[in-house]
Amino acid sequence: MDFLKSPGFRKFWNAFMIIIAALCAIVCGVVLAVVVTFVISKGYKALNLDFFTKLPLPVGMTGGGVANAIVGSLEIVLMASVISVPVGVLAGIYLALFGRGHLAANVRFFSDVLTGMPSIAIGVFAYSLVVIPTGHFSAHSAAVALAVIMLPIVVRTTEEAVRLVPGVIREGALALGIPAWKATLLVTVPVARAGIVTGALLAVARVAGESAPLLFTAFGSQYWSKGLSSPTAALPLVIFQYAISPYPDWQQLAWGCALVLVALVFALNLTARLAFSGRVSAN
Repeated sequence: MDFLKSPGFRKFWNAFMIIIAALCAIVCGVVLAVVVTFVISKGYKALNLDFFTKLPLPVGMTGGGVANAIVGSLEIVLMASVISVPVGVLAGIYLALFGRGHLAANVRFFSDVLTGMPSIAIGVFAYSLVVIPTGHFSAHSAAVALAVIMLPIVVRTTEEAVRLVPGVIREGALALGIPAWKATLLVTVPVARAGIVTGALLAVARVAGESAPLLFTAFGSQYWSKGLSSPTAALPLVIFQYAISPYPDWQQLAWGCALVLVALVFALNLTARLAFSGRVSAN
């Protein structure tokens, strides 16, 4: 036992664990690099002007694209963000500054539970809540499903970002006679803005590639959407439908859609990282 407590053993164990952690990080990096490289090698051949500007063509016809799916994905994610981000930010601010007692504890608990809930279950929930009452698939129902997935991420990241703001900043504003709501919105929130934006971008990146909820809500379409209340194409749906098809042209389009989604998620995560770095340097 004395040997285990000796400085020499502690230094050895510390160095050993650092090496193990470094090896794990290298393995993760290699796996990520292999996956991204494989997607790029398979998907870049599908990227051309037609891919971004034209609709899918019937089997046997060369060319075509997924312009409707790109637009549909942007519409659905944008609507989901409009629904979830304001609600999530306000809930996070409440939990960080005013949340006490059973209500706040329950909100935190259910946010954590909802974060780990399978997305297909949320898709079934949106199907029962929106699709069945309205009688048709739509972009609206897909936005509701993705908003539910985004909401707990925004809530928890906003709460942590606001908690990191020194309390003396808000107290100083209150000491000057500023109302509590103004001190919160005009003093505390701007200081935590970078962290809040980071959480919102990470939530968008989280739902950008979700396909299971869209199968129950957006359903997909080979044509331009007739409106937000009609079936809508989306990139994850195109990947799912075309990847399992026996047609090489469709499979190639699926790889192109996968590459576009990977690039989108990479861009969002890079933007979030830059925003996070700016917050750290500012503090």
